[in-house]
Amino acid sequence: MIKRNKLFGNQTRVTFCLPRDAPPGPASVVGCFNGWEPGRHEMMTRRDGTRTVTVKLPPGDYRFRYLATGGVWLDDESADQVDDRGSLLRI
Repeated sequence: MIKRNKLFGNQTRVTFCLPRDAPPGPASVVGCFNGWEPGRHEMMTRRDGTRTVTVKLPPGDYRFRYLATGGVWLDDESADQVDDRGSLLRI
């Protein structure tokens, strides 16, 4: 799931969220906004078991995917578009 909050200026706070243990273990969000670098935006486990990470992004189109333990790649069905290149977020 993706939550968006408009900030002052042209920035938007985007929170990426994965459900509890689906998939199990640590996960991170990787995309064009972080050079597709695994672990740079590692998701933190919340009290309810969901995992989230928040980034600030200017307007634009961003490709991303989730990377979980064991090299499992996931797309986010709540993204603006999902195709064979992953998830697309439009800010």
